[in-house]
Amino acid sequence: MAKSAKTNIPETVDILIAGGGYVGLSCAVAIKDAAPHLSIMVVDPVPEQAVENDERASAIAADASRMLDALGLWKDLVKNAQPINEMIVTDSKVSDITRPVFLTFANSKEEDEPFAHMVENRELVKALRKKGDRDGIIRITENSVSEFQTHTTHSLITLTSGDVISAKLLIACDGVRSRLRDMAGIQTVHWPYDQKGIVCTVEHERPHEGRAEEHFLPAGPFAILPLKGNRSSLVWTESSHDADRLLQQDEMIFETELEQRFGFKLGAIKLASQVKAFPLGLRLAREFARNRFVLAGDAAHGIHPIAGQGLNLGFKDAAALAETIIEADRLGQDFGTLDVLERYQMWRRFDTVQMGVVTDVLNRLFSNDNGFLRAARTFGLGVVDRMPTVKKYFINQASGDNSAAPKLLRGEAI
Repeated sequence: MAKSAKTNIPETVDILIAGGGYVGLSCAVAIKDAAPHLSIMVVDPVPEQAVENDERASAIAADASRMLDALGLWKDLVKNAQPINEMIVTDSKVSDITRPVFLTFANSKEEDEPFAHMVENRELVKALRKKGDRDGIIRITENSVSEFQTHTTHSLITLTSGDVISAKLLIACDGVRSRLRDMAGIQTVHWPYDQKGIVCTVEHERPHEGRAEEHFLPAGPFAILPLKGNRSSLVWTESSHDADRLLQQDEMIFETELEQRFGFKLGAIKLASQVKAFPLGLRLAREFARNRFVLAGDAAHGIHPIAGQGLNLGFKDAAALAETIIEADRLGQDFGTLDVLERYQMWRRFDTVQMGVVTDVLNRLFSNDNGFLRAARTFGLGVVDRMPTVKKYFINQASGDNSAAPKLLRGEAI
């Protein structure tokens, strides 16, 4: 049930989640599905109209789609999702006339299961909101956490509306620049890349056939991700200076720069959304949990989009945290204590650090115009393309095939 900041707000809940994006909402829905007796509040500062205006899209890996299916959401989402049936990787300069394909991934480990689907962010968040409202999750809109105090048995949380709530556990899902993480005094490992990710949607004349492309250009990767219809979502990495310059140009000049990178294989292209840019960097929290307080999603880790795994890491957090809380609750344990939350921290921290290191190395290796490195990359990509076992490993990693994954990511109920 969605409530405005002016509506009466409960003084006590079992779990309060700060942040109403896909991580916060999926965590809330997963917990409520398995433990309907727990009271859950999501403090969601994003207004409805902002969700409607979000024109971004994300790649949902196969394990994340299994989680959404287990939560009863995927059947409706998949109707408007675009399967990624093939992916190609090239390495070239913007000025190169041709871009030889060095690496291809087709289908997935299962003949009838693509390794990912493209889903528009607004559809995902709206579906999670509706599910949460049906399940009785309290969602406080256009409000946020202004401060909190951690006590032995609870966290005392103050909202910007002035309301004070007591919760056994506060879950921070408030993004890569998490204020709550800073309030808790949790340090991060952080360095900026002096790059920005430009995101937009384009329309093109010819069908993409579900093919995704990643062109490694000197300034950074240029990813073309298929959407329903003759549309594609772009994640275009440029230096911060050049990204700012591009966003200041008029639409015709921007589209000309876009065509140089996109090419004409799908015919004429034109912008179909607003263009936005986000600074890129690596940020990893040194701790994921404290007593009565835990981080999830981008609040715990922000990585480069070069591997398209940011959203899927967030779903893994939500699944692991929900399972940790539910199993502790069934055993009669206090799920807000550090002893319990340590399991979640151990479960997720190594994976996120590993992915952070991988994306950092890939970005440094490919985002340059060094002739020696280009030759080494070309050789390496060609070798991988000729090794089915290695390619299958990368596909399994991208699709989330892991027997040690949380139950929801294996399509099982908690």
